[in-house]
Amino acid sequence: MSEVVAEAPARAEQVVARAVSPGPVWRNPWRKPWFLMGFTWMYLAWSLVPVAIAVLFSFNAGRSRSAWQGFSLRWYFKDPVLSVWHDPDLHTALFQTLRLAALATLIAVPIGVAFAIGIDRWRGRTSSAWNFQMLLSFVMPELIIGVTLLLVFTTLFTAVHLGTGAQLLGLITFQMSYPVIIVRARLLTMGKEYEEAAMDLGASPTQSVRRVLLPMLAPAIFASAVLVFADVIDDFIIVRYLSSDSSTEPMAVKIFNSARSSPTPALNALATIMLVSSLIVVLVGFFAYRRMTRGERQKIAMGDIAAQI
Repeated sequence: MSEVVAEAPARAEQVVARAVSPGPVWRNPWRKPWFLMGFTWMYLAWSLVPVAIAVLFSFNAGRSRSAWQGFSLRWYFKDPVLSVWHDPDLHTALFQTLRLAALATLIAVPIGVAFAIGIDRWRGRTSSAWNFQMLLSFVMPELIIGVTLLLVFTTLFTAVHLGTGAQLLGLITFQMSYPVIIVRARLLTMGKEYEEAAMDLGASPTQSVRRVLLPMLAPAIFASAVLVFADVIDDFIIVRYLSSDSSTEPMAVKIFNSARSSPTPALNALATIMLVSSLIVVLVGFFAYRRMTRGERQKIAMGDIAAQI
């Protein structure tokens, strides 16, 4: 009897093991997805290792872009001739990129927000056509947009000369769809109850938009502005087709043109600056968005707890 009692825990463990693992390892639905995890890490390594190598050689003390010769900030600002800060071409490309990104964000985001509010309140068949037109510019390949804008500015609207003005118009045309989509998604989740309540309390339609709607749309507007700014920094096709000379070439075009010759690690430094700028903008936008929507997330969490209770 004592032997049966002593063997009972071992038999129970065997029964549990059979229930949890009814077959071979590859048939166990509860196993860790080793293949997917390994494939994910391989993809991340394939994508990030070349970028990390390019960033590393931007701090190389020598002119080589393949042999490490010591750590230095020479190609950022210490070299009096060839560094990003002192080279006129690289210096111009950096400021041209930041200027285009800032101007495109300041113009495209307000227009996109107004367009989203108008489409949301527009009733009729024509509203669907304009909504499709907005989505068409979003899904259309950027190469087609760049080529068509080049033809428009060189044959039809000749008053707009190639350069900063044409680049800015092209970027606004392409980037305006981002705030429209983000703000419209926000409008769909909000509903119209808040504006109707404000007007029931005596606010005019303009006051309800300015004091109720726009503050509630602030997280979506800010997120769209961050997205537009970061995307303009990395834009290449539109700004390349619509540039006039070297003074209007942003960082992406300058890197592309210089990479085919015999560049110095200053080109790596310029690419690193572009990468860091995009990451900083995205991170600032992410944390700011979480801070702006913290109250809403707390309300959602409290609602889930109340529903469970």
